Amino acid sequence: MTRLTQIFFLLLTVVFTAMPSAIADTVNTSLEQAINGRNAEDRARDEQRHPAHTLAFFQVAPGMTVAEALPGKGWYSNILANYLGAEGTLYGVNYPDKIWPMFSFATDDLVKERIALTKQFPKRIEEFTDSGINVRGFTFNTVPADVLETVDRVLMIRALHNLNRFEPTTGMLSQALAAVRAMLTSDGLVGVVQHRAPASADDAWADGSRGYLKQSQVIATFEQAGFELVSTSEINANPRDKPGPDDMVWRLPPSLGASKDDPTHEAAMKAIGESDRMTLLFRKTQP
Repeated sequence: MTRLTQIFFLLLTVVFTAMPSAIADTVNTSLEQAINGRNAEDRARDEQRHPAHTLAFFQVAPGMTVAEALPGKGWYSNILANYLGAEGTLYGVNYPDKIWPMFSFATDDLVKERIALTKQFPKRIEEFTDSGINVRGFTFNTVPADVLETVDRVLMIRALHNLNRFEPTTGMLSQALAAVRAMLTSDGLVGVVQHRAPASADDAWADGSRGYLKQSQVIATFEQAGFELVSTSEINANPRDKPGPDDMVWRLPPSLGASKDDPTHEAAMKAIGESDRMTLLFRKTQP
C-alpha cells in the first residue's frame, strides 16, 4: 500500500468515526453497489450493523486479500466478495473443528454440519458473485503456508466470545490470534466488532459465555498477542443495550432466544435492537 493510500484511508477513518451519518456522501460506489445488491432480508440488518461505515473504518478496499473469521451464512461474505472484486481474495476462517462438540447444544449432525462449512465456503461465495474472486476456506489451526504474511485485513466480527470462553481449557483464542498475526502482511490490520459488556460487569460474567466481552479486556488480549490499537469507533454502539447479570446477548435480535415465547418481552427486546458493540482496529507490532 502506498503512503498516499494510507493517508486516504486515515482520513476516511476520521470521517467515519466522527460522522457516521455521512455514508451517502463518502462511501465509494463499488461498496454501495456491493451492499445494495443483496436481498431485502440481508439489507434490513444494515441499519443496525452499519456495514458501509464498518468496512470503511477497517480500511477495506477492492483488490485486497481479506480473511473473514467465522463467515457463517455469509452476511458479510456477500458484501466482501462483490466489493473485493476479481483482483481480490477472500478467505473464510473458522474455529478449529474440536470446538463444536464443546457446545451444550451440539449434536452429532450439527457438529458435522459446522465442520463441513469450511470446505463449503467457496461454493457459498459462488452463490453471491461470479466475479472470479479467489476464495478458500480453512480453520485457525490449518492456515495454509502460502497464506502466511499475505493478508491485508483480518475481520473478526462477533467472533471472539467463544474463543475467549474456551481459552482457559483449550488456548483457542491465543492460537487464533497467533494465526491472525502470522497471516497478516507487515502493514496489515485487524478489524474487530464484538458484543460489549458494561465496563462495570463482573469479569466472570463477561468471559464470553453470555456473548459479551469487555472492551478493555479485548484490547489487553490483543496487545498481549503482539498487536497495537490503531483506533476505536462507536459506529456499532447501542446505548439501549444494558445487560444485567442474568442476561445473554441472544435475548436480543436477531436471535431473540426465549423472548420469542413471550410477545411482551419480545417487543421489549426488539425495541432495544441488536447488541451494543465495540469496533476496534489493530495492527501487528513489528518484531
